[in-house]
Amino acid sequence: MSAELRKAIEQISKDRGIHKDLLIDTLERAVRSSVTKKLGEDVDIEVSFNEDKGGFDVYQFKRVVEEVVDPVSEILLEDAKHHDPNVQLDDELGFELKVEDLGRIAAQSAKQVIIQRMREAEQEIIYEEYKDRKREIVSGSIQRRDRSGWIINLGRTEALLPKEEQIPKERFRRGDQIQALLFDVRKEGRGPQIIVSRSHPDYLTVLFHREVPEVGDGFVRIMGVARDPGSRAKVAVMSTDRDVDPVGACVGVRGSRIQNIVQELRGERIDIIVWSPEITTYAVNALSPARISRITVDEEDGVLEVVVPDDQLTLAIGRKGQNVKLAAKLLGWKIDIFTESRYGTMYKDRQGLEQLVSVAEVPLEAFLAAGFNSPTAVAEADDEQLLTIQGLDEAKVADVRSAINFLGLIERPEDDESEDRESDEEAADSVSEAVADPDLDEAESEGESGEDADESADANEETEAAFIEGAEVAFVGETDPSADPEAERDRE
Repeated sequence: MSAELRKAIEQISKDRGIHKDLLIDTLERAVRSSVTKKLGEDVDIEVSFNEDKGGFDVYQFKRVVEEVVDPVSEILLEDAKHHDPNVQLDDELGFELKVEDLGRIAAQSAKQVIIQRMREAEQEIIYEEYKDRKREIVSGSIQRRDRSGWIINLGRTEALLPKEEQIPKERFRRGDQIQALLFDVRKEGRGPQIIVSRSHPDYLTVLFHREVPEVGDGFVRIMGVARDPGSRAKVAVMSTDRDVDPVGACVGVRGSRIQNIVQELRGERIDIIVWSPEITTYAVNALSPARISRITVDEEDGVLEVVVPDDQLTLAIGRKGQNVKLAAKLLGWKIDIFTESRYGTMYKDRQGLEQLVSVAEVPLEAFLAAGFNSPTAVAEADDEQLLTIQGLDEAKVADVRSAINFLGLIERPEDDESEDRESDEEAADSVSEAVADPDLDEAESEGESGEDADESADANEETEAAFIEGAEVAFVGETDPSADPEAERDRE
């Protein structure tokens, strides 16, 4: 029996990777639990593994007293002297118990404790093994799928690939081999929870370390990674050796190295750019393949104003804004992109607005806060709207309007000559209508007030009628000689 127990302990220790001392401690706890199940929680016992016997020594201790109150923990002095003649009052006397006499219930309890302790020991070993392996690539096979994601069999344990850590549109089947980044190891009640990821930027970094020897040796350093998993990524690299081209090293001969990474990431397009300590140069590289005209850096707000040629705007922004988003994530700056034409208009408006600000002696922020971002907006607003600008009064509003006209800060839709021409045309039309419509003269005549007007109308009725008739003939004749043949003959 002793040889069998020792052999079993050694075999389990080898197969499960559990230290022998931990197994012995587990067995001792199991035996102690079974004894307390039978004798009670208050019993004072001691359990130890005997290497020579290959078994456990179990002793129950009782205190020597003159009168027994608790038989489980006390013994009479007279009875104690039968076991040890030299025993004294208040001494503790140990009695050996046989493990075989513990009974079926106690043995079952010991078995449960052993199983539980061995499971805990295995979980602790797994946690200690994987907790220091973060940012490593692990391989396994797809075992099943649950609500949280895919369960991957790593051999001794399982790992979870959550939905948010998967590459979009990536599909698996049971038994498929898979690689992923060991992202996190968590201690939970059911054991250590190993979390892996295929969408994390560090996964791409580790793949470069594995596929590109120069990266692994430190000749090429990866300074930043930005990913849109499964679609596109940008990787910033730099060389610590003048003789090493960082981009060429990562691409490999005929793209052999980068193709291995692209295949692992299910065709994810990877842009390799050169890192630079100068933010403007770094931004130009990050926004490639678009051409950049100029960059303005606002370090206080962390904003880059990028100006591109009009035909490069779509390329700079990318499909669904992907290129500029990845560049902003890589740089850690906010990027605003403008075309050259748009930027020119904004710059002109800004200059004009600054001129108005100097005339009004009001901060530029006050105009912007009130929603006026151009001279045109100021010119089109009424006085009440302008008075909402903090620090602006009626006198300053008048100064601002004068400055707009004097400086020519807004473009008039039409010049003065065209306005005058329109006025002349309108006047000519009015005159023509007045001559062509006899009712208009009658209305004006009727509009005269006073007795003199009435008498004048009566006295000169025939003369006025003749004048109107002559006017009509003259107008019609001038506009269309053939319109009235009889009138033409009378004139001749």
